[in-house]
Amino acid sequence: QVQLVESGGGKVQAGDSLRLSCAASGSLLNNYVMAWFRQAPGKEREFLAARFVGASSTAYADSVKGRFTISRDNVRNMAYLQMNSLKPEDTAVYYCAAKWRGTSDYNSWGQGTQVTVSS
Repeated sequence: QVQLVESGGGKVQAGDSLRLSCAASGSLLNNYVMAWFRQAPGKEREFLAARFVGASSTAYADSVKGRFTISRDNVRNMAYLQMNSLKPEDTAVYYCAAKWRGTSDYNSWGQGTQVTVSS
């Protein structure tokens, strides 16, 4: 099972950009679907974006489509979430997740990184 560690969170102003990183260890990411989720206080965990095996296919939640971009670097065993035009409602703990190709559940999760967007 792959281990994941996120970094890059912080406090920003509305309209700013941040890039979150997800470092993987214990297994190569080549055969994993990589995704980002977030959870705001009092809310359920929300899917944001996924990048599938082969790197070319992606999926985004409507709430972030056009503002966030997921990418992966299988050589460096990393995944990223570029977040532009941040809004106060983007404030949450952001999680990186992975699942083996062809499986349904994400079973590897990072510890999360806090993103706070002020108006």
